[in-house]
Amino acid sequence: MAGQRLPEAPRGGVGVSTALVANGFPEEEVRSRARLGAAAVFPAESGYGNGLLGAGPAPYAPDRDDDLERIRIVPPVFMPERLKKLIDLGREPLYSDVELETVIGGFTSRLPLYVSAFGSTQVASHHLGEAVGRQAARLGVPLVIGENVVPVNGYRDADGAGVTPLLGRIAAYAEAADDEHGGVALQQSTEDADAEVWNLVYSDPVSEPLLATGRLAFELKVGQGAKPGLGGLTVLDRDTAGRVAEQYATDEVFGADSDRVLRASSPGTFTEEILRQQVRLMRNNFPRVKVWVKLHPGRDVALAAATAWAAGADAVTVDGAEGGTAWAPTGFLSHVGLPLADCLRRVGRKDRCLLASGRMWEGTRAVKALALGARAVGLGRAALLAVDEDREAGLRRLAEAFALETRMLTSAVGKYHVNALDPEDLLLPAAWRMSPATSGAA
Repeated sequence: MAGQRLPEAPRGGVGVSTALVANGFPEEEVRSRARLGAAAVFPAESGYGNGLLGAGPAPYAPDRDDDLERIRIVPPVFMPERLKKLIDLGREPLYSDVELETVIGGFTSRLPLYVSAFGSTQVASHHLGEAVGRQAARLGVPLVIGENVVPVNGYRDADGAGVTPLLGRIAAYAEAADDEHGGVALQQSTEDADAEVWNLVYSDPVSEPLLATGRLAFELKVGQGAKPGLGGLTVLDRDTAGRVAEQYATDEVFGADSDRVLRASSPGTFTEEILRQQVRLMRNNFPRVKVWVKLHPGRDVALAAATAWAAGADAVTVDGAEGGTAWAPTGFLSHVGLPLADCLRRVGRKDRCLLASGRMWEGTRAVKALALGARAVGLGRAALLAVDEDREAGLRRLAEAFALETRMLTSAVGKYHVNALDPEDLLLPAAWRMSPATSGAA
């Protein structure tokens, strides 16, 4: 999701750090929203009264293969749903009347938004990961905690204090959340399963506030967008690599003289039957949690999603090829996996909870994904950058901008609940055919 750069002078906000960079991602636009909030949706206010506005080149140029960016939102002239809202309100509706609260994988969320998974990667360090969790909790949106945190960092400190990255993130979220909104989803990989992470968390008092209110989910990670078909990859120093050598394979890709090695996780092996049984096992062994499944953008993504839902999954996340990561082969980032728009076209479901991630950071891209069948969208790199910009309020301000854009765009197509968005609200590529098919065919 990010690399490292030399620290810069603070640019305003509380607890500012500028350690993260996100090449190929609209980093400066995200940081601006983390500082300015909803005001960043508009041009600079100083230009009002002497500037003329119109369509022009966007400050951020997306990848040429990103259909989601090329799709246009197309309001109708006649709006019967607006008339219904007018009658209901007894006045003309405004964009502020659009309802954004929705249900995400069994959790009530104030926004059609969740924070995507950060695992054991260095960029989601102890303090940054907890800051993201606290802000997500205050927003009332779900947080996903990624894989390999326990096998790499341990479950509890040696003194039993419990201040480890996993428990710290769960506790930070639970302490900042109310009793009704949001929730935490915890991923598990092959190595996590060996460490019995779900069993540990399920019985831990730290999790009880979330379990008691039905706001804990376990997410089975089948894959991720940035490196489909591969397991997690991180770079470790030799001491750390030696400590986790029994759990992970390592590779001397940087040379025998380097003090760093590549750590590789198993991607796991799945067939239809294995996935079906895994979901059923989760429901049977952990009856108090919601069951989520995360898929990489594979060519049979529609079949995989249908299989997970049929087995009882509360949510299926599809991570498009545009998704972020802390470390991956560069060839995978540009050439492997289906773009998110194509995943949504293939899955094509509005009757189940489909979650979508992949280069999300603002309302227009999100509204397109929601209209194509997603219930909510995930912020990954954008969430980390926003909190890196301001540890206390960066994510909140980014979400304020997201909420304003989403309300305006939903109102513009004559609808007043975000769940009512539909492919009819979009100008789709001529070759597209939306389909609820459950096979891997296009």
